[in-house]
Amino acid sequence: MDADVAKEFLAQVVEQARVQGWTSAEHFTVDGTLLEAWASLKSFQRKHSKDKPPKDDPGNPTVNFHGEERRNDTHESTTDPEAKLARKGPGKEAKLSYCGNLLVENGNGLIVGAEAFQANGTAERDAAMMMLEQIRGSHQVTVGGDKGFDTAGFVAECRNLHVTPHVAQNDKRPGGSAIDGRTTRHPGYAISQTKRKCIEECFGWLKTIALLRKLRHRGVCKVDWIFTLACAAYNLVRMRNLVAAVLPA
Repeated sequence: MDADVAKEFLAQVVEQARVQGWTSAEHFTVDGTLLEAWASLKSFQRKHSKDKPPKDDPGNPTVNFHGEERRNDTHESTTDPEAKLARKGPGKEAKLSYCGNLLVENGNGLIVGAEAFQANGTAERDAAMMMLEQIRGSHQVTVGGDKGFDTAGFVAECRNLHVTPHVAQNDKRPGGSAIDGRTTRHPGYAISQTKRKCIEECFGWLKTIALLRKLRHRGVCKVDWIFTLACAAYNLVRMRNLVAAVLPA
């Protein structure tokens, strides 16, 4: 159940694809998604609380959270303490979750990097930097991403790694977008913005076919293990389809 085993398996699958010429070494996309933890909101209770649950049903007690402000710094799940309360966007319901992150090459949409982090608000950018640092070689590469990656810190770190950030501009952020016309004027920027949407196909497969919409493992290490293993399985299915596409009928 060690995540390192799954990462080595994914690396070997990616290497097979690279030998076949199915992966791009220059153009990538990063993104993250929330994976619902195997823990209920009822288990999200105040840390070090001495209050005992009502005795109406010891196995599934009635709990009333109305009027109580629950935050990750004051509360934690008694079922999975590493899961964090997070929401996909404004107006969406908050759930105990982990953040699954992918680095996908833009050639055939194969997953070349996978990281599962706690959903702490910066997990997507932190995981993206970790995966970009692992790209082999010193050649210039590009990385596409959504508006969530349009921060001065992320853009600066990308440039330090000789990575050109082709992330979507977020003009509503304080101070304006960190991406200016020097980047957006190139045709490659528009191509990256088109190709980055293909990463949603990976997330869709992982949540439906690989059954990761709601996790069945607890703790970030085990979640990272099963998430990475599922990514390797996705690549194997994708590679099988690529072989079928070039074989004569």
